[in-house]
Amino acid sequence: MPAYEICYLDDGGSLTYKFSATCDNDQRAKILAHAMKLPNIKRLQVWSGKSLIYARPNVDGADGSHQMLRAS
Repeated sequence: MPAYEICYLDDGGSLTYKFSATCDNDQRAKILAHAMKLPNIKRLQVWSGKSLIYARPNVDGADGSHQMLRAS
């Protein structure tokens, strides 16, 4: 099963908290990210290795790199 990093960011784009999870696929990782989100969090990202697979809200740029924070 693939491993994912789920990151939650504040309004300024700083990392608030993150966790790692093993999910069956990208879709399940996205669902888990939303399910674990606290009500006051407005931005989230789901990473699989070095690849950003999901971000809310959407970002400008086709590659998803605009204003993205890479969690390590």
